[in-house]
Amino acid sequence: MNVSFVLFADAANISQEGKLNILGIFDAVHISQFPGLHPRATLVLGVKSTLSDRGVHGMVLSWVNPRGTELWSTEAKIEVGASPPGTTDVSMPVILQIDLPLDMLGDFRMNVTLDGQQQTGAVLHVRGGSPMIPPASGQMVS
Repeated sequence: MNVSFVLFADAANISQEGKLNILGIFDAVHISQFPGLHPRATLVLGVKSTLSDRGVHGMVLSWVNPRGTELWSTEAKIEVGASPPGTTDVSMPVILQIDLPLDMLGDFRMNVTLDGQQQTGAVLHVRGGSPMIPPASGQMVS
C-alpha cells in the first residue's frame, strides 16, 4: 500500500459514480500575524492498494513547521477490503478537513506514514503580509 499523492484543497468529495472531485488546490497561504490558523483546510490523499494489502493498516499524519517541530499528529486505521474481480490494484481517496496551526513563515509539511513507513507528503508555503493584488488597469508593478 502506498500514497500516490497528497494535496491541500478548499474542498473535495466523491461523486455518486465514485469519482474524486477536488476544488481549489493550493500549496501556499498568506498570513498577516503569527501565531495563526488556516481553518478547515481539506487534505486529500490518493492511496493505492494491491491484492496483498487486504486488512487493516495504520496511518499517521503529522504537521511539521519549518524548524522541524511537530505541531500535531493523529493516527487512523484504513481497512482494505477485497478487490473487485479482475483488478490488481485499487485507488482509495482519503479526504480530511483539518485546521492547520501556523507559527512562522516558511515551508510547513504534512507527513504521511502508512504501516510505519514514511510516504510522500504535502508542503504548504506560508508567506507573510497581504497576498499579491493585481494592479489597476494601466498601472505597472516592479
